Amino acid sequence: MNASVAIQVLPNVQDDEEVIRIVDEVIAYIKSTGLNYYVGPFETTIEGDYDQLMDIVKECQHVAERAGCKAMSVYVKIAYKPEGDVLTIEKKVTKHHQ
Repeated sequence: MNASVAIQVLPNVQDDEEVIRIVDEVIAYIKSTGLNYYVGPFETTIEGDYDQLMDIVKECQHVAERAGCKAMSVYVKIAYKPEGDVLTIEKKVTKHHQ
């Protein structure tokens, strides 16, 4: 695993319930990838191969669009180590959730 990505999709819609519905669609897509992920209150972190993660980031926007989102802001943070492994979600947060 040479990369991890944190993605936050913020639908530009007025209703909070609509925001939640669209974000839930994006998270369901991320779950369907089979990769290790962690849903936080502001963003979702996904671990895997860099190229695969970049494809997932792109598709997250298409998922939101298909869910009815006409405009959105998307924030992405990337940890990338071409010749090795990045720190895992487990190593970063497990000790804080016991």
